[in-house]
Amino acid sequence: MNNNDRWGLLYCPKKGIHESSRRWERLKRTLDERGVLYDFVQSESTDSVERLMTMLLHNGYTTIIIVGGDSALNDAVNCLMHEEKSVRERVHLGLIPNGVMNDFARYWGFDEKNDAQTVDWLIGHRVRKIDLGRISYDSKDSGHQDRYFLNCVNIGLTADIMHLRRQARKVLGSSHLAFLSSLVLMLFHRHDYKMRIQVNYEEIDRMVMTVCIGSARGYGQTPSAVPYSGLLDVSVVYNPPGRQFLEGLWLLFTGRFLNHRSVHPYRTRELTCESAKARVGIDGRLAEHPTGEYHIRIEPEIINFLIPN
Repeated sequence: MNNNDRWGLLYCPKKGIHESSRRWERLKRTLDERGVLYDFVQSESTDSVERLMTMLLHNGYTTIIIVGGDSALNDAVNCLMHEEKSVRERVHLGLIPNGVMNDFARYWGFDEKNDAQTVDWLIGHRVRKIDLGRISYDSKDSGHQDRYFLNCVNIGLTADIMHLRRQARKVLGSSHLAFLSSLVLMLFHRHDYKMRIQVNYEEIDRMVMTVCIGSARGYGQTPSAVPYSGLLDVSVVYNPPGRQFLEGLWLLFTGRFLNHRSVHPYRTRELTCESAKARVGIDGRLAEHPTGEYHIRIEPEIINFLIPN
């Protein structure tokens, strides 16, 4: 089978059958109007993203489009990185945003509400080699893990928010309500974590509220990061007083996070971090029971990604 001219389209729906059906119908109309040749598969879970991505790779598709959010794209990228270099070199990976945050999509200007523009850009087939971050750690459940990320790794507070959002979503049903409620809960549930961080010949050994290591902008916490620079941006945040915490949230939402006095930025190719109790989030998904030291580094220009014209 020669699938060089057809897209392999991996659709990762949001929660809610009715909303998902309408979203796909809208996107399908756009694709058909532009005469795009594609084969469509739909995921049902995280495990099925990896299984379907493997199927598309082994069936010879050279253009694979993920219709999903940051976590779905992360699953697809990690599946791709398990393949031989020759497979990675021939595959061009694209994204149509369909998630809760869509942070990596927003970096490039892809808009979930503008499928026409996104599809036109993908048809233009402008390819750029981009970096991936890589985190290596040991898990209590699964042994040694190597996980790649396009956007960021969060250790501490932001990972706590992800955890609370997951719990709130089970109760509230709505992703947006769950996110807002988790932020409110964190105002009364902040933590410091004892961390030891080695970055650029400097050792930080103290209580830290949160760390973000970004290959891209890291949900606003590494706003200067560029996913083709060959470097990671790191924001280490110490625990500010209450008023400064609210100020920090405001600066985060207005894109001026690095201006906060409690934020200490670095730029590096690799670092290590150790924290016994802090949660770890990788592109929006929690790592399962990590232990010991995390080794994080950049893998420069390692995958082909379709970017806007």
